[in-house]
Amino acid sequence: MILRHAAPALLGLSLITGPAHALDLNAMSDAEKAEFGAQVREYLLENPEVIIEAINILEERNAAAEAAADKDLVAANADELFNDGYSWVGGNPDGDITLVEFMDYRCGYCRRAVPEVATLLESDGNIRLVIKELPILGDASVVSSRFAIATKQVAGDDAYKQVHDALLAFSGEPSEVTLRRISDGLGLDSDAIVAAMDSDEVTEEIANTRALAQKLRISGTPSFVLGTEMLRGFLPADQMLQIANGVRAEQG
Repeated sequence: MILRHAAPALLGLSLITGPAHALDLNAMSDAEKAEFGAQVREYLLENPEVIIEAINILEERNAAAEAAADKDLVAANADELFNDGYSWVGGNPDGDITLVEFMDYRCGYCRRAVPEVATLLESDGNIRLVIKELPILGDASVVSSRFAIATKQVAGDDAYKQVHDALLAFSGEPSEVTLRRISDGLGLDSDAIVAAMDSDEVTEEIANTRALAQKLRISGTPSFVLGTEMLRGFLPADQMLQIANGVRAEQG
């Protein structure tokens, strides 16, 4: 019977290329379906690599679809990502590509990312950095972010960067005493910063960043946007540099 000889080949083709080449089971009789099922089982037992190949192709297609969807999300939210008017900007402010980092001071991987981001900025020299405060790991994270944002609003960008770095290196609990110790050590006005921590402006900035993260389907830190690419999770500097160069090549 043609079905007996054709079924294994058609099955393999359908597993690899998709449903467009699949057999129409609805057109088969019950006997033909039973025979086909037996042939399928025999074929897969003799050729298990077909399943692995099909799974690999499916994963590649899914990854490509997710990457395309992420690019669309980045494009749709570009203004909020790259020019929100309140997030701290560092690196090369005139760089030809922007790296946006969503971070949480209590996140271990965010701390691991610090030297990687620094290495990236030093090795490239043409990357603009935007830091977005996304406190998602509990009350301590929120307190730390409120303190950092209040510092920026009260004392400016340079003071913010100093506090930002200090908080990422700080392993204790962010109580008022310990936060005052940090700002006092940096010669900042601790009273003014602490007083501003619960202001509407600080609350609004955190709320805006959380809303943006939801639109981008960001659920963990660190998360990065590098040019047009969404990077969900920690990456070493060399991989981010490759991605940056790839984005530049796409942009011409």
